[in-house]
Amino acid sequence: MTASQRIRFVLKPIVFLLCLSPFVILGWNAYNGTLSANPIDDITDATGTWTLRFLMITLAVTPLRKLTGWNWLLQIRRMLGLFAFFSVSLHFFTYIYLDQFFLWEEILADIPKRPFIAVGFTSFLLLIPLAATSTDRMTRWLGGKTWTKLHRLVYFSALGGVIHYLWLVKADTQAPLTYGAILTLLMGMRLWYFIKPRLKRSGQTMQSEAV
Repeated sequence: MTASQRIRFVLKPIVFLLCLSPFVILGWNAYNGTLSANPIDDITDATGTWTLRFLMITLAVTPLRKLTGWNWLLQIRRMLGLFAFFSVSLHFFTYIYLDQFFLWEEILADIPKRPFIAVGFTSFLLLIPLAATSTDRMTRWLGGKTWTKLHRLVYFSALGGVIHYLWLVKADTQAPLTYGAILTLLMGMRLWYFIKPRLKRSGQTMQSEAV
């Protein structure tokens, strides 16, 4: 079995099952009535938390690949991103259906009173075009450069998710601040890998001019 076949037939199924397992466990607990006295809050919290986790893991792929040279990570990045979208979709559906019962007037009235909902909804909207253009066909249709620019929206979506979480909890800010620190680290690493070759070229130019 070649390396490509091992990734396709072994690694990807394992990653898929691992990513799916939190939702299977959540669904199983909901079915058996083993959630807390407020199951809607449990589902909302779990899907929101896993959205942030998947976003952070997805954003960690590129820095980790550059640190380790594990290029195979790129082959599971799309799956991780789609699970982030799956999780945030469940999070949004839980709010509009289980919490608000599709009462759109109440939902619209709720947004000005709770700004964290507007931030979270915006972050959800930013992920929709990314999920819609995640296929190879859409990548070819958009072109590599356009596709890359479009998918940078994930940075703003992740930031919005952290702000959404921070404004939601108000008092106990340890968890959202932890996600914020992780996001800052990942973005700092991306910035470093972006400017590093430019600094190197600039240094080489200065050396050649000095000679």
